Amino acid sequence: MENHKVLLVDDEPLLLESLEIILTFGGMEIVGTAHNGNEALSVLENTTCDIALVDINMPEMGGIELISHLKKDYPSVKILVLTTFYDDETITKAISGGADGYLLKDSGKDAILGAVSQIMSGRNVIDAKVMQRLAALMSGQKSEPDILKEMTAREKEIATLLAQGLSNKQIAEKLYISEGTVKNYISVIYDKTGIHDRAKLIVAINS
Repeated sequence: MENHKVLLVDDEPLLLESLEIILTFGGMEIVGTAHNGNEALSVLENTTCDIALVDINMPEMGGIELISHLKKDYPSVKILVLTTFYDDETITKAISGGADGYLLKDSGKDAILGAVSQIMSGRNVIDAKVMQRLAALMSGQKSEPDILKEMTAREKEIATLLAQGLSNKQIAEKLYISEGTVKNYISVIYDKTGIHDRAKLIVAINS
């Protein structure tokens, strides 16, 4: 695993210690720890990081506000939300605010290490429970969202299934088309919406 530089932001000292051990043994460099958003920004005044692991509920400055500051002032820094909260509002604000991943604290060390690696490879990582919440948000939508109105009927169908968390293979089987055809449709959907990952598409559809 590459020697990624990591900033840890959480108000629980024991969790910070545990994360530091897990990530260090995973070959990563911990450049700093912080107990809230203000401390995190202070750390970044004197050092750089590749990715920040950020809790949501913290004193003084919480995770949502910190995400906004990081995206504005340190746009190259990747953000993995690591929290116990996965209510609709928190998920929506974190992902629409620019978080690259959203993981629950009970995910385990392998999931955390894997998420960091995937995010640093350019992929978004969303916890399965969080994805279920996003899908539930979308299924509760009463009227057709604006983002779907410029799509063809088939594109809307695939966008809806994609937003429900189905894989390309599952969509292909459900619609009796090839995976290649599904990929082509998804490319068109991403181009039309300007959104290039499933989680952010779900948020946009629900907006």
